[in-house]
Amino acid sequence: MSSNRRDFLCRAANGFGAMALMNMLASGAAKNGMHHPAKAKAVIFLFMDGGPSQMDTFDPKPRLRQDHGKKLPFQPPTTVFNISDQIFGSPFDFKQYGQSGATVSDLFPHVASCVDDLCIVRSMVADHSEHTAANYFIHSGSGFQGRPSMGAWVNYGLGTESENLPGFIVLESGLIPPGGLDCFNSGFLPASYQGTLFRRGEHPVADLTPPPGQADAQRDKLGLLAKFNKGVVDRFGQVSELDATIRNYELAFRMQSAVPDLLDISKETEVTKTLYGLDDKLTEDFGRECLMARRLVERGVRFVELLTPARPGLDRWDQHAGLENGHRINAKSTDKPIAGLLKDLKARGLLDSTLVVWGGEFGRTPCAQFGDNAPEKNVGRDHNPFGFTMWMAGGGAKPGVVHGATDDFGYFAVENKVHIHDLHATMLHLLGIDHKRLTYRYSGRDMRLTDVHGNVVRELIG
Repeated sequence: MSSNRRDFLCRAANGFGAMALMNMLASGAAKNGMHHPAKAKAVIFLFMDGGPSQMDTFDPKPRLRQDHGKKLPFQPPTTVFNISDQIFGSPFDFKQYGQSGATVSDLFPHVASCVDDLCIVRSMVADHSEHTAANYFIHSGSGFQGRPSMGAWVNYGLGTESENLPGFIVLESGLIPPGGLDCFNSGFLPASYQGTLFRRGEHPVADLTPPPGQADAQRDKLGLLAKFNKGVVDRFGQVSELDATIRNYELAFRMQSAVPDLLDISKETEVTKTLYGLDDKLTEDFGRECLMARRLVERGVRFVELLTPARPGLDRWDQHAGLENGHRINAKSTDKPIAGLLKDLKARGLLDSTLVVWGGEFGRTPCAQFGDNAPEKNVGRDHNPFGFTMWMAGGGAKPGVVHGATDDFGYFAVENKVHIHDLHATMLHLLGIDHKRLTYRYSGRDMRLTDVHGNVVRELIG
């Protein structure tokens, strides 16, 4: 056996004894560090899986109602189905709100009350019109599987401020997006930076609860391993491939006491619970996610992603038919909890340092799609990555502004386009990171979230 192979096997066999030593490392130490003063310390990403319709939410298009039922006056691009060129006017009404006068659909009366805190971007552009590729793209900047999620990049770049919880946590309440857990993966980054999925229910993390009376035994085993292997670690040094495993092992042990405390909302006031909609069956699931997001940010978690709640008979925000009913139910499920989150963060002085981002992987077309049953009433919309809406709040995002515009039909971004790469670059900038300098050497080149693209959109920064 060669000495190199022997050394490797020795390291692999004994490396877990370094767990106690690894625990002594500063958990908040960044790999790359901040490149300039940060406005935000954490991100809460409200991922509206399926693609909300921009012309039915935050981008009103009177032309669609005016020309409802007529043919689109231009050849639409190919998306997924593209089965109709018949214009579909929005079934929802719009009003202006706040001092900013931003126009919001009646789907979101609660979020509309926070409109002066929102930075609404009506000119988003993405590269993919199919869910899986689009989900990978909005999360990782690539339409292909295997690249690190933006949550993993943020965790890698800044580290976590929490000693007892992962730096990147994903909260779900019944649905995982197309593309699966790879949407939240660490890709070629060490596994310690990947998203940790918290499922709904009493035991959100699988196999976390130790058998009764085993805590002391676990601690003794870790201590014994550290004692036996300290000399080996001193001799061979750290093995980078093992660092992530060691850190995850230690973190899992600490989470056994931290997670129950996190989940215990008994000390939250009834006013707070009502603010998030925990008193209503329709809003309870997403309301609990939003409340957990605030509690996680308070505990130093760097990046929290919330997933769309499951609703019987609905396919997320992906209404190819029955859009009026589907969007109304999805909006009612999320509107009050999101507004509650924004108001609660603001009241606690956390909104200034927490960047909240809302949006889906793409938007929807102005043309109608017709369902099989009662097609004249069962109307939906196809996917549209060419112009859609997202918004940001807090964390240094400029409040009370509407940026960019789509054409009169809401099909294409025509003014101040913001590509997904630009959004990622801007989010990193608000966190104190230069997106061109947050890199990881892999496969012979320096990789980054924005690849070779992206510009910080200064107009979105307060």
